[in-house]
Amino acid sequence: MQIDVEAVKKEHLGHEFDETTFEIDGEILATYARACGETESRYLDPGDPEFRAVPNFATSFHGRRSLPDSFPVSLMRSFDAGKSVENLAPIRPGDTITGRSHIHDIYEKTGRSGPMMFLVHRMEFTNQDDVKVAVVDWRLVMRLGEM
Repeated sequence: MQIDVEAVKKEHLGHEFDETTFEIDGEILATYARACGETESRYLDPGDPEFRAVPNFATSFHGRRSLPDSFPVSLMRSFDAGKSVENLAPIRPGDTITGRSHIHDIYEKTGRSGPMMFLVHRMEFTNQDDVKVAVVDWRLVMRLGEM
């Protein structure tokens, strides 16, 4: 499969392609924290005055689309290469969080299995006060050679 990575970058980098809203429930925050093995009250007890989401909570948010409609490579030719989270402000019960997705970076490498395109899908999250609360980068590796 021949892909002009520079053309893909020119067409897709930085263009927002999805927006999704999430209502934050305190019990869901506590349940998620328990599932992560958290022990601190500020993550487990909705009655704690500092109660908030655990640092990795934003990775549980998913938009409606993983890639722009016109992206030239299918998710079926990719695999998850990890996520990173930057927490900027607490996510608290009652918040309305809006996530906006764009392609942050695209680059090409050649591995043992042939050419691969690396993609960074970035979701930026703001709360109801338009305060940026988190940024999640999801890395994908897309095989470009024959399968």
